[in-house]
Amino acid sequence: MAVKLRPLAFSKRIPMWVCSSAYLSSISCAKTIETHPENNQNPPYSSEFEQNIQSLRNKLVPDNLVRVLDSTDDLSSAVTLFKWASLQKRFSHTAETYYKMILKLGLAGNVKEMEGFCHHMVKDRCPGVGEALLELIDVFVRHGRLSEAIRVLVNMKAGGYRVSIETFNVVLGALVKEKRDFRDIVLVYKEMVKAGMLPTVETLNYMLEGLLETDRIESALDQYRRMKKKGCSPNSRTFEIIIQALFAKDRADEAVVVLSEMFELDCELDLSFYTCIIPLLCGENKPAEGIRLFKMMRASNFMPNSLIYGVLLQCLCKNLYLDDSIKVLEDMIETGLTPPTNLFVDVMNVFCTFGKIDDALKFLEDKHILETSAYNVLLEGCCNTGKLLTAKDLLVEMSKRNLADCSSWNILIRWLCENARIREVFELVGIMVVSSSIPDCATYSALVVGNCKMSNHRKALDIFHHIRTKYWVLDPRSYSELVKGLCLVEMTCEAADVFYYMSSNGCSLQSSSFNMLIKGICETGEVVEAIRLQKLAYYSGTFYTSSTYSTVLLGLSRLDKTKELLVILSKMLVEGRNLDLDAYCILIQCMSVQNRVKECVLLFSMMVSKGLVPDSERLVSLLSCIAKHSQLHRILGSIQKLIPNSEVLNSTTYNILIHGLWIEGYKRDASRFLDIMLEKGWVPDAKTHALLIGSAVSDEVDKRSMDYDTFSVQDTVSNILAEGLDAS
Repeated sequence: MAVKLRPLAFSKRIPMWVCSSAYLSSISCAKTIETHPENNQNPPYSSEFEQNIQSLRNKLVPDNLVRVLDSTDDLSSAVTLFKWASLQKRFSHTAETYYKMILKLGLAGNVKEMEGFCHHMVKDRCPGVGEALLELIDVFVRHGRLSEAIRVLVNMKAGGYRVSIETFNVVLGALVKEKRDFRDIVLVYKEMVKAGMLPTVETLNYMLEGLLETDRIESALDQYRRMKKKGCSPNSRTFEIIIQALFAKDRADEAVVVLSEMFELDCELDLSFYTCIIPLLCGENKPAEGIRLFKMMRASNFMPNSLIYGVLLQCLCKNLYLDDSIKVLEDMIETGLTPPTNLFVDVMNVFCTFGKIDDALKFLEDKHILETSAYNVLLEGCCNTGKLLTAKDLLVEMSKRNLADCSSWNILIRWLCENARIREVFELVGIMVVSSSIPDCATYSALVVGNCKMSNHRKALDIFHHIRTKYWVLDPRSYSELVKGLCLVEMTCEAADVFYYMSSNGCSLQSSSFNMLIKGICETGEVVEAIRLQKLAYYSGTFYTSSTYSTVLLGLSRLDKTKELLVILSKMLVEGRNLDLDAYCILIQCMSVQNRVKECVLLFSMMVSKGLVPDSERLVSLLSCIAKHSQLHRILGSIQKLIPNSEVLNSTTYNILIHGLWIEGYKRDASRFLDIMLEKGWVPDAKTHALLIGSAVSDEVDKRSMDYDTFSVQDTVSNILAEGLDAS
């Protein structure tokens, strides 16, 4: 189907008669242009072709040929007809006949044939060729036929016809828009340079876009810096291209530098720049630059859209730019845009952060803002700044104006509960009900906190049971307070029941409260139950610490359940948990009871190497465990690290070390510790003194010495892990 194009401006100026001097050129054209076989869909002398010949035989003039070519759907027939016309006496092609043939071939994608006709069109130099070629470039660009447009452009320049910089820019712009191969952009740019054309800022902007599209950001920046050398000054579009690209590459600081250069140039900016760059600056938390551009935008009488207002206000509020936030919000309202609720909330939060409650209230009143969420923020601000009377008055006023919702009442109720003013709470709840606001889950959660603060844990538990009947759940803060409070009054079973219900509903518990729960259960001897709760915590998203594990380990050690203890230790290692000080102390003592001496030594060394230092009492206990097995000499390196910490090593510690090392045969080390002890003004106890002067040495040696080689325990953590996993 033929493409309908607007009539050419130059066609009416081409005479219907043709110069005889063009006759030989037409013959040459017919002989040199050949139709490609693949395009020869129909026989050269089809009925359509014969009809066209008959219609033109006695009326062969350019206008008639153009009309027939335009009505011929078959491309091969059109080419044959064009060649036939070229061979006719006293006929020569015009710019318009060439235009029509080249256009048909180009729109069909037959670039090679099209280029051949372009070549002959330029060579014939018939009147109007330059204008026709420019028109072809324009049509091809508008139809996305950019390869064809480039071929026409190259032939036009090669034929000596002048191509304006505007035409080059049109082609470059189309190539950039269509994200064509960068080599095509470079080709057009080179043709422009060959033609002696100086680039405009528009030209260079297209080159910058092409470079950035192919990830050549350094080259683009270099071109940007050299624009002045090419006689161009960066414009609004230049800065938009460069700054946007730098933000896209996470080079925000460089983008701000370029922005500063733009400010210095006092460049006139367009709407596109503001619309693009302000959101980028706000997204990178650059409020100063964002508000500066916004002010410039408004000074230029550009109208920001809702997106710009929104992102700018959020950025300003986040950085506590109160005055600017107020002005931007006022400007948004004055332009007739309706700010979304979250923007009122953000601005109110900034007012409250600065404690400007009265100013905030005046702002809401002056602007006739009737957003409940904004007033709720103000209520919360009153409570946080201790302005309880103002909060109460505001709530009453909100209720009168039908602005108060359940959340409004809950804000004040919650604050009173957090501050243990339970009597006032019940009064307020009564007013709330009278005002036709029904207490919800948040209300009851606040009451749980209030009763816990007043140590009315039984009452708090009753409220929880009421919540449970409605299939509600406590908020995280109330949940944590209730569990912690129940544990403090040794109602651990009830606390566990709360935990089971909340966990089954996917609610996580604060780590500190969960640790209290585990500790309380372990102290009752229900360590298996504690382990069960720990598994449930994992599935409900409750985060537990190494301290939680340590509590379970201690409970198991007290029950002498070594196998289960190793299972827990294995789990800790598999999960990549770091053992805390409590865990090390528990494990060392447990291993000592099990006569697993190598593990005792290994764990002690690991504990000290990680900078975990027990207090004096614990250290005495741990050293006694190791001394009992005559293995103090194996932890000498770790003991040396503890010496600078004089508060940890007391006289009892030195007595254990001196006595143990002497018996183990490490008398030089024992003597060194004795010297340190004496320097501190301490004297050995009677037992150590007797050992040092030679009394009862043989008895002590016979009693304490052991052949270490008889132990078959391997001293690696991996074996503890393996044994624990086997036990499970």
